[in-house]
Amino acid sequence: MSDIIVFGAGGRVGRAVVAEAVTRGRAVTAVVRDPAKYPDLGAGAAGVSVVQGDATDGESVARLAAGHRAAVNASARLDIPSEEFFVGTARALAGGLATAGVGRYLAVGIAATLETSPGVRYMDAPDFPEPYRVFSQGHAAEFEELRRTSGALDWLMVCPPVDLDPEAPRTGRYRTAEGRIIDGGGHISHADLAIALLDEIEGPRHRGIQLAVAGPAAGEV
Repeated sequence: MSDIIVFGAGGRVGRAVVAEAVTRGRAVTAVVRDPAKYPDLGAGAAGVSVVQGDATDGESVARLAAGHRAAVNASARLDIPSEEFFVGTARALAGGLATAGVGRYLAVGIAATLETSPGVRYMDAPDFPEPYRVFSQGHAAEFEELRRTSGALDWLMVCPPVDLDPEAPRTGRYRTAEGRIIDGGGHISHADLAIALLDEIEGPRHRGIQLAVAGPAAGEV
């Protein structure tokens, strides 16, 4: 039995979540589509189990998630239309996790879906790049699907900034806002995003919303 199951664990955000969970002494099930492609995932770390799974398959989700206290979804596919993938994933995870009895679910979203002013999202700006708008629409549809289908599942969509930096250092600090963008997009390291996610698992403070997260403000230590 593991504490946390991470879907999309082979990506940068997924890896950061696995690493942060390990530092906290959590047992982790790391789900990827092909474990053979990730021989280094969790290598040498106690309590990490790498397994094959599909976040768009509710039966696969239910089978793998049984016995876990929380789940994180950091998966993404560029070979499938964005809205099709993210809506399908939301349905499969909401249903599969509920069947498995998982109590807490965190989906990793994107800041472009957050509001810059009441009723106006960052992705709605006329100069927002069209390829990113299409990708962001998938996350927006995912959020609406979660609101419709989550049932009794305790869920939260955590939306990191557009400037999500894999090379930035771990500061252990971050800021949050409910449904609105921070600092015109803000910035955060993968490591600090993982901290925010694990904090919301260990001590849930937000539920059923989009939660913006960003790193420390400029000049903060």
